[in-house]
Amino acid sequence: MNYIGSKAKLLPFIHATIEAFVGHDLSSTVFCDLFAGSGIVGHSFAQKGCTILSNDLEYYSYVLNQALLQTGVLDDVSNIMESLNELPLKEGLIYDYYCHGSGSGRNYFSDENGKKIDALRQGIEAYKKDEKHYFFLLASLLLSADKVANTASVYSAFLKHLKPLAQISLSFEPLDYQPTQKPHQIFCEDANVLISKLKGDILYLDPPYNRRQYGANYHILNTIAHYDHFNPKGKTGVRSYESSSFCKPITALRALEKLIQEAQFSYIFLSYNDEGLIACEEIASMMKKYGKYNNVKVPHQRFKSYQNRLKKRLNYEHLHILEKI
Repeated sequence: MNYIGSKAKLLPFIHATIEAFVGHDLSSTVFCDLFAGSGIVGHSFAQKGCTILSNDLEYYSYVLNQALLQTGVLDDVSNIMESLNELPLKEGLIYDYYCHGSGSGRNYFSDENGKKIDALRQGIEAYKKDEKHYFFLLASLLLSADKVANTASVYSAFLKHLKPLAQISLSFEPLDYQPTQKPHQIFCEDANVLISKLKGDILYLDPPYNRRQYGANYHILNTIAHYDHFNPKGKTGVRSYESSSFCKPITALRALEKLIQEAQFSYIFLSYNDEGLIACEEIASMMKKYGKYNNVKVPHQRFKSYQNRLKKRLNYEHLHILEKI
């Protein structure tokens, strides 16, 4: 999944840094991933034996993390997915709102793929009473649809003409995950509201660091996940979303300090890019008020969007570390 701020390439750095400060045996720790996003960090620490508290404001993230953090192996998934794959194409919400052939004026998916998404999404609804299968199937659809989306990188805009990947027929593939043994908790709440209700050992923070709102950038994934009727707004057909305080220069530092102040965790690790709205010096000054502070950074080469994929940018990813008093 092409995800803003993905930590996939930074996992070795994150693991090594956290283990250096907390210890290598994390099997008895409660690890909170408060801005879980695609779920890659929380899932990786679940594999180390941690009990995970996962949260994100966006519903598509809640779906992904419900699927990734399931315990045990799901039965009969292959047969269920094969049956869903055989459903006839159907004109529905995604085709009507986001495909060129419907007359919507939008071009997020080919007409065929839009109808395929609608058919699969409506078929998945039959499994809603079985949460484990439901979230696994829905997460699998989100990732499968994302692979054929006609966007440069995110859903804040669509391309005028179908790019080569968007012309490929959607393949409904199962989510790649490793089942865990411990029960985990998954939330879909505002981090600043939820933080006072949580307790644990390690708090990992990966908040938005620029003005780009995830609710706008991934609005179609939320629409596929919710599959509810609403009035799509503007050229991109965006749905209503809750804005994050971390995406606004005037509120970002205040929102971050509220989390640090109210956190009931022994260790706090904050991932933040040096291009972020909050300066590194401001973060350090604030965190030092609440305990023993450290900062570790690593060069991180990023690729820009599909249209600018040859333009490389080198910056630094920081892990701000706080051992709370």
